[in-house]
Amino acid sequence: MRGRGKTAPVEQTRFAARDALEEATAAMLARPARAALTVLGTLLGVAAFVAVLGLTATASGQISQRFTALAATEITVEDAPEDRATADFAFPSDTEQRLTALNGVRAAGVFWRPTIPKSEGSESGALVSARPPSISAGQGEPLTVTAVSPGYLEAVHARAGAGRLFDSFHERTGQRVCLLGRAAASRLGITRLDGQPAIFIGPTPLTVIGIIDEVDRQSATLLSVLVPSVTATDLWGVPGGLEGEPPKVLVETRLGAAPLIGRQAALAIRPDQPERFKVTVPPDPKQLKEQVDTDLGTLFLALAGICLVIGAVGIANTTLVAVLERTGEIGLRRSLGARGRHIAAQFLTESAALGLLGGLVGTSLGVAAVVGVAISKDWTPILEPLAVLPAPAVGAVTGLLAGLYPAWRASRIEPIEALRR
Repeated sequence: MRGRGKTAPVEQTRFAARDALEEATAAMLARPARAALTVLGTLLGVAAFVAVLGLTATASGQISQRFTALAATEITVEDAPEDRATADFAFPSDTEQRLTALNGVRAAGVFWRPTIPKSEGSESGALVSARPPSISAGQGEPLTVTAVSPGYLEAVHARAGAGRLFDSFHERTGQRVCLLGRAAASRLGITRLDGQPAIFIGPTPLTVIGIIDEVDRQSATLLSVLVPSVTATDLWGVPGGLEGEPPKVLVETRLGAAPLIGRQAALAIRPDQPERFKVTVPPDPKQLKEQVDTDLGTLFLALAGICLVIGAVGIANTTLVAVLERTGEIGLRRSLGARGRHIAAQFLTESAALGLLGGLVGTSLGVAAVVGVAISKDWTPILEPLAVLPAPAVGAVTGLLAGLYPAWRASRIEPIEALRR
């Protein structure tokens, strides 16, 4: 029997990672304009990704700060007796003094909407006019009339744009004066107070001594006519019965004192009937901040994802065009021994490199955008490391995924067919 001879082993074609990187770099440098436009899609996507996440964290910090400064220091005490028909006026005349004596209370004031007779008002609010009833002939603006004590003005941080706010003297002596919110004054056509203008709530005249231009809480104040509580009691009676809204007390506390004051307020106002009051304290600021962060983060993360998808489509489109244009080059490489996986690796490396480059530049632009906006708004920029550091890798992964289909198309090209083209 003839012995079998040994066959020489076939040398396998090798294509190292270094070779793929060199080929990808050469392809990008050969077409710099196209590479720059391709990078632009991922650059914008990653920049938007970093910017929106950074701005979300920064804005959430500002929301948390404002919530802590205002809402976390606000308590409302409402008179809620079991039988309103027979209930008397709940708040004693020294309610403000009783509450401000508590350690942690900055200001406190009673407020309610008086029950104005129907002949003096309308269903949507009291008819208020800047002219006497004999001239206005029953016409006027339906505005909200609110009885408040001076402590209420302090608690809402009311600031007069014209005139002055009423004080304890007007309250104690029952002066026939009032304050107008900015919007209410505009509707009545009152812009100046040097002529001592008066308004008429039905037939009742009140002198306007101030126009409230700004408040930090209870923004409905700007749409209202504010009357001293003693004056409102003399004109329209104490709140009570089934008609009208129940009286309330607005309490401003020091930061962190709201839970304690919420437990002490009812007992301080009426030690004999603390159970008749409903005390509303602010929610936990930490819980609210987490809810705001979650809502804003979900929204902006979705927008950033859309930006990344747009960038991925741009890379995929450009890489696919490059495959079609370089069909001859691919055929030549295949005829020289390159396999399909080598061609696929070359185009995947190129698309991943483009994505990485766009991710690096986009991350830098996103960080610069967050810092720029924070400086312009006088905010403190907040950038989470988990949102910034992985951003270039996100760009690279985006480019890699975008290049899967073009790389697969390139790996399926046959050498003879490619050379014919």
